[in-house]
Amino acid sequence: MNETRKPGRRPRGAAQIGEIANRLVDPVLARRAGISTELIGVWDEIAGESFADCTRPEKIAWPRRISEGEPDGGYEPGVLTVACEGARALFLTHRQGELIQRINGFFGFPAISRLRIVQKPVSTAARRPRMRPLTGEKAARLKDMTDGIENEALKAALTRLGTGVMQKRGR
Repeated sequence: MNETRKPGRRPRGAAQIGEIANRLVDPVLARRAGISTELIGVWDEIAGESFADCTRPEKIAWPRRISEGEPDGGYEPGVLTVACEGARALFLTHRQGELIQRINGFFGFPAISRLRIVQKPVSTAARRPRMRPLTGEKAARLKDMTDGIENEALKAALTRLGTGVMQKRGR
């Protein structure tokens, strides 16, 4: 059955609030900072354990496309500005090649040519709190659920998700 939608009509059914929020926020972020909510959402995985808690992407500066002979002006990768706390910026400078590769891997093409690292406090208010590991029966149940998964990255992600779901909600 071939369903075609008329312009301006909404599909029926439930929509996830995250998708709706991203559709509203992404154009603003793209206009102001040249960045997307998807990059911000996966930043902890891109930055890795050593830099996830002390860095955050701020904006991507794309070069102006002024080139004669090419209608689109040609493509040039941008410069990602990353906020980093204190002395850790020095360590990030030494590992920026690796970080650029991870970022470009996320985008699927060479979107970033270099990093611009600025030292400033990184807000921890928007960061997710560190989860305590599960213990007892819940830990054993989660381990049983993830035992058959061979891909270590997928297994770690599902373990984090399961830990978050199965933890007690205490205030």
